[in-house]
Amino acid sequence: MKLVECVPNFSEGRDKVKVQKVVDAAKSAGVTILDVETDSDHHRCVLSFVGAPDACVEACFRVAKTAMELIDLNVHKGEHPRMGAVDVIPFIPVAGVTIEDCVKLAEKLAARIGAELKIPTYLYDHAARRPERKDLASVRKGQFEGLKDLIGKDESRTPDFGPNAIHPTAGAVAVGARQQIVNFNLNLDTHDMIAGKDIAKRVRASGGGLPAVRGKEIDLAARKQVQISTVLTDYKKTSMAKVLATTMALADEHKARITGTEIVGLLPRQALVDFAIETLQLENFNPEVQILENRLEAVGALGGTMDWMAAGRVIGEAMAGTDATPGGGSAAAITGAMGCGLGEMALGITLKSKKLDEAKRPALEAARKTLGEMRVTFDTLAADDAAAFDRFMAAMSLPKDDASRPGRIQAELKHAAEVPLKTAQIAAGALATAKLAVPLASPAVVSDINCAIHLLRAAAQCAAENVRINLGGIKDAAAAKDLESRLEKTLAACAC
Repeated sequence: MKLVECVPNFSEGRDKVKVQKVVDAAKSAGVTILDVETDSDHHRCVLSFVGAPDACVEACFRVAKTAMELIDLNVHKGEHPRMGAVDVIPFIPVAGVTIEDCVKLAEKLAARIGAELKIPTYLYDHAARRPERKDLASVRKGQFEGLKDLIGKDESRTPDFGPNAIHPTAGAVAVGARQQIVNFNLNLDTHDMIAGKDIAKRVRASGGGLPAVRGKEIDLAARKQVQISTVLTDYKKTSMAKVLATTMALADEHKARITGTEIVGLLPRQALVDFAIETLQLENFNPEVQILENRLEAVGALGGTMDWMAAGRVIGEAMAGTDATPGGGSAAAITGAMGCGLGEMALGITLKSKKLDEAKRPALEAARKTLGEMRVTFDTLAADDAAAFDRFMAAMSLPKDDASRPGRIQAELKHAAEVPLKTAQIAAGALATAKLAVPLASPAVVSDINCAIHLLRAAAQCAAENVRINLGGIKDAAAAKDLESRLEKTLAACAC
């Protein structure tokens, strides 16, 4: 399994409707939402999700596009530094990917945001192409207001992708690749911003403080408090316990104390384990053996080779509910993903065979790669189909005296037909690839390839049912005929 985490930070922490629209945009790409953190003082949202690499790139692009449409930085005011509607988008390796892989994903996304959304985009951290851009604070220096006066004039502020001019409302965005970090905030019982400024400077590495720590004072106006907002870029080099102790000592110099702390977003389990060991001064403690969950995982009690069965149960239960989504269109896409995955498995086993005819290797590798890419597309389409139905129902729920209602309904009906049509088309392409792979595959896995073919053919048929059900409601005869024609051509290619 290849798994990437993304943590887009966007400049909205007060309007729940806007936040939800951005979150929904990410979810529609087929990723798994892990956490949504909003803060009204910071006026910022930290969104965390995981998924397959390509799905994460698509989700981040949809987040950037939706944020651009909803957020105007000219009227945005918050305590957290920002230069963009989507301010920063990091890619973080989780499983089966390296930091180098994440750099490539960052470059792919940055190029697309620059070209399609016309937002200047800077690469940072491991993806940085200039040494001075490794540090996010340097990239964001001056924020939106300062950058719009410099970009296009100061060569050092020329973006890596996109126009050499600020986007009038969405600003600019930093896209990068990094390891796991810890966002650790400490709240003081004082509203003295001068004291806060001194503490933050002496905590952060750039001020001569703790290594691998960024720090800034934040005015929590509503609470009449100062917050020392820190980022531990390497929690193994400087722990949360060390940040807490140092901040406490510095606050004491200003006759202040820490009233509470916050962790923003997600953090690695090990960071909390390290905090407990250091704070409790534990001796001879082995977290791999003495932490129950770690031990259960080590012996396979919490998962392992049977996890796929749990996934099957989850899908079955979701389909068995009384909600309209996920429905047949999503089922078609999931079936297509299963077919591709089964084909990938069979070809992977063939490639490992000691009896492999090396002349077949390039064609096998190409087929396996194609099926993998299509599997990721199916994952996205499963979510897209459910989202298309929700959009149609939203149009149907408009007041009947709303003049835009009929047009909206027709537009969403067409969209609801286009999504399963694409599913059928991808199934047809995957089916053709699987058929070509049959004579190349090892005899031991031919039955698996044949099963993949049956699944892909079923995916096309199921998707077709969902196209047809929507055709009946489309009043534009030419559009309906075009959709039907494309569908029949696709099914003919599948011999369905």
